[in-house]
Amino acid sequence: MPKTSVRIWDLPTRLFHWILAACVIALVVSAKMNAMDCHFLLGYAVLALLLFRLVWGVFGGYWSRFASFMYTPAQFARYLSGKEDHGAGHSPMGALSVLALLAVLCLQVASGLMSDDEISVSGPLTRFVSGEWVSTATWWHARLGQYLLYALVALHVLAIAIYALRGKKLVGPMITGDKQLPPETRASRDSVATRLAALVLMACAAGVGWWVSTLGSF
Repeated sequence: MPKTSVRIWDLPTRLFHWILAACVIALVVSAKMNAMDCHFLLGYAVLALLLFRLVWGVFGGYWSRFASFMYTPAQFARYLSGKEDHGAGHSPMGALSVLALLAVLCLQVASGLMSDDEISVSGPLTRFVSGEWVSTATWWHARLGQYLLYALVALHVLAIAIYALRGKKLVGPMITGDKQLPPETRASRDSVATRLAALVLMACAAGVGWWVSTLGSF
C-alpha cells in the first residue's frame, strides 16, 4: 500500500511535549539540589503547560485531541490481540501512558502548590486549605507522587525503546510532526492560524500560572 507524509503532531503539541520533558527533568534536578526558588518557577511553568494542554486537547490538531485516543475496552482487546493497528496517533497503550502522565503531573503540581516543608518554603495555596490538606499534599508531593511520576516516565521511555526495536519510530514524528501513512489518513490542522491561536492560549495559561504564583503574597 502506498504511503505519504501525513502531519500527525501539530507544532504546538510538539513544543509542549519537549518543553514539558525539559521542565520535568529540571524540576527533579532542582528538587535534589534544594534550589527551591527555581523549583517553584519551574512548577508554575508546568502548571501553565498543563493548562494549555488540557484546552489544546479539545481544540488542537485532530490527533492531539483527547477524543482521538479515548478507546473502548473492545478496541483495547483487539489492539492487544494484534487485530487492530493504530499507526497514526496514540495507540491504546500509548493513550493510557499519556493520560496517566498528565494526571500524575496535575496532581504533582496541585500538591506542590499546597505543600509546606515547615522550614523555609511553602506553596501559594497553603493559606487557603486546612493543615490536614497541607500535610497530605506535602506527603504526596515529596513521597508517593514523586516516585509514581518516575515510574510512569520510565515506562514511557521503555515503551519508546521497545517500539524502536520493532521498527516503529516514535521520536522522529514528535520532532518533525509527520508520519509515513496511507494517503487517506486524516491529518492534523497545523496552519499559521492554529499556531497563532495556540500562542494566544499559551499566553493566557502563562497568565494564570503567574496569578497563582502571586496568591501566597496576599
